[in-house]
Amino acid sequence: MPFIDVTLGEGRSPEKLRDLIHELTEATRRAIGAPVESIRVVLRECPPTHWAAGDVTISERRAESRD
Repeated sequence: MPFIDVTLGEGRSPEKLRDLIHELTEATRRAIGAPVESIRVVLRECPPTHWAAGDVTISERRAESRD
């Protein structure tokens, strides 16, 4: 049973998240021939204040780009 665990920043619409689940499921089915019923997908959304790269949070990066 394939288990796909994705962490991404908050802010996408429910429709976009649903599209991601579908595309991950289909890619897994195609790549390894797993039955769709056995593929598990978990999306974990992280607040932009809790995710950083290079000591700069997503929130800070977004604020800088607006300036």
